[in-house]
Amino acid sequence: MSFELDDFLPYRLSVAAAHVSRRFAERYAAEAGLTIPEWRVLAHLSRSGTVSIRDINRRVNLDKSIVSRAASRLEEAGHVLKSGHDRDQRLVALQLTPQGHALMERLGRIARAYQAELLAELGEDGPAFRRALLRLAQHAE
Repeated sequence: MSFELDDFLPYRLSVAAAHVSRRFAERYAAEAGLTIPEWRVLAHLSRSGTVSIRDINRRVNLDKSIVSRAASRLEEAGHVLKSGHDRDQRLVALQLTPQGHALMERLGRIARAYQAELLAELGEDGPAFRRALLRLAQHAE
């Protein structure tokens, strides 16, 4: 039996994730000029409060250097504030500024609308697909 790449679940998940991510990236890039790493940093900070770059790196699945560059660009734009970390002075702590919170409110509405579109595309398979993704994510931890 030959190997069929198109039937290989990790491949199909990767292709689908890239496609879905690109479609969403077009929306937040149009709204705010953000890159994927910048979006992920902002989104994480909007739910976590003040955290280190290392903490964000672990959560958003990006290299620390990419997270650091994104955080620097967000700081320059006035969306993020960098400071010393409370417990470990070797770490840089990040938090959203009021401008960053306002941006995330706008982007959150865009994200919720996009998710509703995706779920509509999935139709009746949507709830089962979400459960399956959660199950896969739990096994990865």
